[in-house]
Amino acid sequence: MSILAGKTGLIIGVANERSYATAIAASIMKFGGRCAFTHLPGEKNERRTRRGIEAACAEAGVPAEQIWLRPCDAGKDEDLDAVFAAYASDFKRLDFLVHSIAFADREWLAPGRFIDTPRAAYLSAIDISAYTLAAMARRARPLMADSGGGSILAMSYYGSEKVVPGYNVMGVAKAALESTARYLAAELGAQNIRVNTISGGPLRTLAASAVGGIDKMLEETPKHAPLRRNIEAREVGDTAAFLISDLSSGITGENIYVDCGVNIIGAAPEHA
Repeated sequence: MSILAGKTGLIIGVANERSYATAIAASIMKFGGRCAFTHLPGEKNERRTRRGIEAACAEAGVPAEQIWLRPCDAGKDEDLDAVFAAYASDFKRLDFLVHSIAFADREWLAPGRFIDTPRAAYLSAIDISAYTLAAMARRARPLMADSGGGSILAMSYYGSEKVVPGYNVMGVAKAALESTARYLAAELGAQNIRVNTISGGPLRTLAASAVGGIDKMLEETPKHAPLRRNIEAREVGDTAAFLISDLSSGITGENIYVDCGVNIIGAAPEHA
């Protein structure tokens, strides 16, 4: 199938081959889309990201040639300006934007540490994990409007609405991210720009490794999820491809759960 044929966009957040963003890129390319990428500044980060992109290309069965990859620290407005300007110079359209970044100081991501979170760590988590979605959307808007509209996606998690031991300030940041997406959806809808979030189940990624309770989450989910297993990254990737495609043209401002159904269970497991 080629439900994304002719669509081109930017993915921000491929950290390595295990990132959710890597799975999203693989699905987009598998369904005919074209992706551009950013990496955190530094040669080591570039190598990790490039390795992830190459893994996505291999998964999608497309050649890893002429990869568009630029450095970007999303916490710096000048970096965001440079990336979107470079993208606009090299591509004729922007059909989708994937925001798959988050940050919180791992010192405060442990059970019982939330109350001690200092102001700087709290604000840093909100800035990188939530505000950057609005910052990116502002820069994407004119490019998407010129293309007749577009789809913006961001990655969330169930800890945004229920207490997950050890998720702490990241849960607060994800709640802000989801609310930011709804407000953006309301403002950008008139330009046919849709904004949604995907709430993926726990996955052993570089970012998740900072969360003190990740091992317990992965252990407990199969016991409580209706599908009796943990999520596969591919399933989140395919959901992203659907939300980017015209098949989801009437969906905006939504948070889509892709977590094997664990979010519907009322008897609270260890991670819910």
